Amino acid sequence: MRLFVGIPLADAVVAELAEITARLRSAADGLRWAAPESWHITLEFLGNSSPEQYNCLVARLEALRSPPVPIRLAGLGVFDRAGIFYAGVELAPALVSLQPLVVAATALCGFQPEGRPFHPHITLARCKGQGRARQLAALMTKLRIQPAFTPFTAQEFLLYESHLRPGGAHYEVRARFPLV
Repeated sequence: MRLFVGIPLADAVVAELAEITARLRSAADGLRWAAPESWHITLEFLGNSSPEQYNCLVARLEALRSPPVPIRLAGLGVFDRAGIFYAGVELAPALVSLQPLVVAATALCGFQPEGRPFHPHITLARCKGQGRARQLAALMTKLRIQPAFTPFTAQEFLLYESHLRPGGAHYEVRARFPLV
């Protein structure tokens, strides 16, 4: 099982992002666009796990207590080196508090925390190979102005399983955990 923990998006935000990406994408852009049903805010990528680790994760994440998290998107941008076009997420105090709680809970199940700083975002498209910086720059010039997004409050976080397929990953919700 290839797992990660994330926050699902509100329907209004999915609709807003879908409208923007539909305007920006083209058959010739060389990007692999993520499907709207796959959009989420990753709290921690875990990778491959055993059935024992999965059972541990569910128990540890069920025991986690955190209040609902206000979410506000912070504009569209690119990670040049990674070849990613994304929607940024503001670092609200509740989100900054929740993420290390998730990391601590998963560490108790044998998962190693990522070494990179937490940079919450929603991956909208990817590109690979040489020239990706040029492709992403061309996409950003099409944007012209940064859109405004509907803020929402996350009432839960999810444990997802990632199924790798030739057309891209498909995500299955394995467990839901309320934020109360």
